[in-house]
Amino acid sequence: MFSAFLAVGRLVHRIGVRRAAEDFLLVWLALTVGNMAVGVIDEGYGVVEEIPYLLINFVPAALVATLAWVLDSRAAKGR
Repeated sequence: MFSAFLAVGRLVHRIGVRRAAEDFLLVWLALTVGNMAVGVIDEGYGVVEEIPYLLINFVPAALVATLAWVLDSRAAKGR
């Protein structure tokens, strides 16, 4: 999913990698919170039980998006 956001960010220079990473993180956070809501509402798990799964799903994606943004920023400085 992030690769699609990244491709659009690179192809549409007006958007850029930073904006693509930010938008991806917002969409991904909404999806992981939605997944947590399903676990809490439909499956009967507690919020405290679901938080580790939210973090397991969100944090790695956030790290990859942040890394892509940092690397693109460094590459832009070299141009």
